[in-house]
Amino acid sequence: MTHLHNQQPAPAPGSQPVADHDLSDALLERVRQAVQDNTPLRLVGGGSKGFYGRPVVGETFSLAAHTGIVHYDPVELVVTVRAGTRLADLQQTLAEAGQQLAFEPPHFADTATVGGMVACGISGPRRPWGGSVRDFVLGTRLITHDGKRLHFGGEVMKNVAGYDLSRLMVGAQGTLGVIDEVSFKVLPLPAASATLRLEMSRDTAMARLAEWGREPLPITGAAHDGEALHIRLEGGPGSVADTQARLGGEPDDVDFWQRLRELDLAFFSRRHDSRPLWRLSLPHRAPAVPLDGDELVDWAGAQRWWRSDTPAETVRRHAARVGGHATRIDLDQSHGIETPFTPLSPVLAKYHHRLKAELDPHGIFNPGRLYEGL
Repeated sequence: MTHLHNQQPAPAPGSQPVADHDLSDALLERVRQAVQDNTPLRLVGGGSKGFYGRPVVGETFSLAAHTGIVHYDPVELVVTVRAGTRLADLQQTLAEAGQQLAFEPPHFADTATVGGMVACGISGPRRPWGGSVRDFVLGTRLITHDGKRLHFGGEVMKNVAGYDLSRLMVGAQGTLGVIDEVSFKVLPLPAASATLRLEMSRDTAMARLAEWGREPLPITGAAHDGEALHIRLEGGPGSVADTQARLGGEPDDVDFWQRLRELDLAFFSRRHDSRPLWRLSLPHRAPAVPLDGDELVDWAGAQRWWRSDTPAETVRRHAARVGGHATRIDLDQSHGIETPFTPLSPVLAKYHHRLKAELDPHGIFNPGRLYEGL
């Protein structure tokens, strides 16, 4: 790994710099055996995001015991952590040093792991302002299809050796290799924050957000729940206070952002609404999608959640028409959705198959998790 200083910093609280050779060797051997036996592997961390993607048929390959913070340098804003480490444990260690994962990853369960976070690539409400999971991955160590451990990238932003391959693992859901370790860039926690609730219509909210987006306001969260616009401000105390006075509204429950991030609002509950749940990823200023149903807007308009009985083909056609795509989400995994993600175009499918053939020629890593045949 690349370091900016020769002196190794002292391990941070919660760090486990032990090499963990026995477990690492066992993971490598398990992959080699799977290739030899032509046995597909179902990669599992904490199982918190099992709803996101297609079901996988294969022997369970768990990384839950492969835990520990390998290296943490708060001064250089870099942390390297093993894939099975609980996300909550990593965030606690960072918080104790006044730092955070700026992309605000959701957990969905206490068992959520760092590897699962990277594999699924889901970011929280801060995504448009703070960046995505992919933006903060500096390097990875992977277990490849031939049972070897390879290191890509490094621990500084300027280290680009293998950098793109590291970022390629984000969102691949374990279909291209086993994530062993990941190095992240971390950022300081905000000095001040405030959450506001402004009564206004959806269309007015979108117009206001477009206007505010042209100014350097400390907005890090913007969601409309059908009745009001929720705004989060984060930054220096003076900037937050001045912006709060300017925007007006009423103080809002700060837990709103955690509940939105974890899909824990009433909107997402099947007991509240049994209609299919859709996540539409659209350009910020895309017009309202003409679907029957109820909408919750996040990411200042770039992420729109829908409850609708509209047929899947119609939902995806309308999303594509305005430059986006649609994903069907089954939070309680009761429907066994065969095609949760927007089908690939022929050109994209060709490149996906080539990539899979290059990085997983035996087809043993989470086969079919994203699409049938991949």
